[in-house]
Amino acid sequence: MQLSPYIKDLLYRYECVIIPGFGAFLANYTSASINVDSSTFYPPGKTISFNRQLQTNDGLLANYVASVEGISYELALQKIRNFTGSLSLKLSKGEHVTLDTIGDFSLTPENKIQFLPCDTENFNITSFGLSTFVSSEILRDLQESQGVAPQKTPINGAPNKSVAPFIKYAAIGLIALAVSGLTGLKIYEGSVQEHNFAQKQKANSKLEKQIQQATFSISSPLPTLEVPVVKQTGKYHVVAGAFRVKENAERKVAQLHKKGFAAINLGVNKYGLHQVVYASYQNRLLALKNLRTIKATQNNDAWLLVKEIALH
Repeated sequence: MQLSPYIKDLLYRYECVIIPGFGAFLANYTSASINVDSSTFYPPGKTISFNRQLQTNDGLLANYVASVEGISYELALQKIRNFTGSLSLKLSKGEHVTLDTIGDFSLTPENKIQFLPCDTENFNITSFGLSTFVSSEILRDLQESQGVAPQKTPINGAPNKSVAPFIKYAAIGLIALAVSGLTGLKIYEGSVQEHNFAQKQKANSKLEKQIQQATFSISSPLPTLEVPVVKQTGKYHVVAGAFRVKENAERKVAQLHKKGFAAINLGVNKYGLHQVVYASYQNRLLALKNLRTIKATQNNDAWLLVKEIALH
């Protein structure tokens, strides 16, 4: 199985894509740049690096593979394990492994994984359609390059000196008209603002009088009713389990509530299962931290679902 297309798709949308048990690809934004020596212009992009230390499964890649191929999460995770096992075996034999449009892997003499990113793919979606180009050389006139101003040839012989005074007076007249027009406009704007302010003051005074004259009486006020509401938002969800029967899912939610979790039923997924989550988070790192705690103390089969869901 080749994971390159799936990893490539995710690198367009996320800054970190983890291959469980192997490492993570990190995408860092880079601004547009110019190579002065070669007159080459480069659009904004992303630089791809590899971190061997990030191997904990966050569910992103497995969920995406399961969604695209229409298989279960567990089967997608098994395919990823097979891929990483094959990749590690090839590297241990001294072979170079290439992930299309992502980069090349090799093993150093110190048995460390070395990654060389591919420079032909731009993972910055804001730069779609932009490509690297080389500017052609600009040829300037010899006199201009030597600092000599080019001579201008008058049209139809010498200029008519009698026209210059007329143009000068006409320009002065236009400037005077423009200044007087601006002055009148400022005066008009000032009067409009004063009128609007006065009308606003009148309206506010009238409204205050009406409020002071109004009386409110409630003969039999209703008792205050406090209803506990579980309201969460976020696209990172720590999944406790998926149930075919809705009653079983609701029973699981009640059990988790007794344990102190803000559990909810996300509803039915495309496989017809009710997904029950311990909690949902806006922050990915916080979700991963709580996932590790839950796996260690509550449920080793818990996993992270990354999906935009509007929760109420």
